[in-house]
Amino acid sequence: MKIIQFPEKNQWNEILARPVIDFESLSSAVGTILKDVKVRGDEALREYTKKFDKVELEEIAVSSAEFAAAKFEVSNDLKKALKVAIDNISLFHTAQSHQDVSCQTSPGIRCWQKSLPIEKVGLYIPGGTAPLVSTVLMLAIPAKIAGCKDIILCSPPEKDGRIHSSILYAADLLGITKVYKVGGAQAIAAMAYGTETVPKVYKIFGPGNQYVQAAKLKVSMENTAIDMPAGPSEVAIMADDSAIPAFVASDLLSQAEHGVDSQVILITTSVNLVELVKAEVAEQLKNLPRKEIAAKALENSKIILVENDEIMLEMMNEYAPEHLIIATKNYNELVDKIVNAGSVFLGNFSPESAGDYASGTNHTLPTNGNAKAYSGVNLDSFTKKITFQELTTYGLFNIGPAVEIMADAEELYAHRMAVQIRMSTVSKNYNSGKN
Repeated sequence: MKIIQFPEKNQWNEILARPVIDFESLSSAVGTILKDVKVRGDEALREYTKKFDKVELEEIAVSSAEFAAAKFEVSNDLKKALKVAIDNISLFHTAQSHQDVSCQTSPGIRCWQKSLPIEKVGLYIPGGTAPLVSTVLMLAIPAKIAGCKDIILCSPPEKDGRIHSSILYAADLLGITKVYKVGGAQAIAAMAYGTETVPKVYKIFGPGNQYVQAAKLKVSMENTAIDMPAGPSEVAIMADDSAIPAFVASDLLSQAEHGVDSQVILITTSVNLVELVKAEVAEQLKNLPRKEIAAKALENSKIILVENDEIMLEMMNEYAPEHLIIATKNYNELVDKIVNAGSVFLGNFSPESAGDYASGTNHTLPTNGNAKAYSGVNLDSFTKKITFQELTTYGLFNIGPAVEIMADAEELYAHRMAVQIRMSTVSKNYNSGKN
């Protein structure tokens, strides 16, 4: 990790820059896959699965026999752990439910808003080097609570042609029965356009590699919504002398092991902590099974020493991390000044891993600085809100003149006429005694 001491503010942009992903170079390859799947459907899915996953698929959809087998292949310990996580995630996301809003904006005018589930959603669950069973919970649970009618799941097959048993078990446990053995950009294409086997959805959720993210961005410009723009995983830590070096190092490594393009940042006011954390990272890295991945990610990562809490806060809000850990003795004072972050973890005993798995919050979060404008996945992500209004004749006459004047100002005369014709009809009927 690169160590930077007391940087000037004009250096921040360069220091806090993420590893660059060249989406332009991906665009052609991903675009070809999307168009191919759109035209050739299942045939293209089978070809790309053979090409990228080295698997020849007989059936794209997961069979009932595969679901049944997964139940016996998952350990009892994992089953119990999933139960703990499901209970906490369900409780937290259920608590996010909101009542519909209704009010009288003016005499004779009632407006209201109703929250409805998105009918068809697609969940993308990465497999590959890390089968993310936790992401099944993070996406399927709020989708179920929201009341989404059709929920499908895509995940790449392993070398044996099956989806990882833990992913299948979790999906089955949560009542997700439409599961397909497709990964990468071709899975996003299948969910966006539909094929003979994979149904088309209205919104796609889930993390993935740069090809998956490029595909999501492309289909979002057509007729399929996505959860958020996303990139490689990241964690940032604010720390002072009260932070425990071994804990800080473990948190940095927990994100570094996600992928070679991940980034981890430590911003601290403690001179002593810098070398202690650096030594701990080196020591803990030795024993990690994914140490080569983590070591590569650490090349993109930094420890930044700053003068005081104010600079630390300002720099962190500018970075807008996906995950933020505040390991300071006064974290309760600092937390209210954080305005840009995906998910925040407070104190020495709140590891980022807790949020990744079982504390209850969602781990599908905005990356690459998008926390400045985007929220992480939550119950609202799976709903849409429709507004309604009802005007009586009194209400129409109450705001009609204002509408006419505003329509004239915009030179939209048919808008004015739509109000004027109604008011004229009511007046005529009233004067003729019909009303």
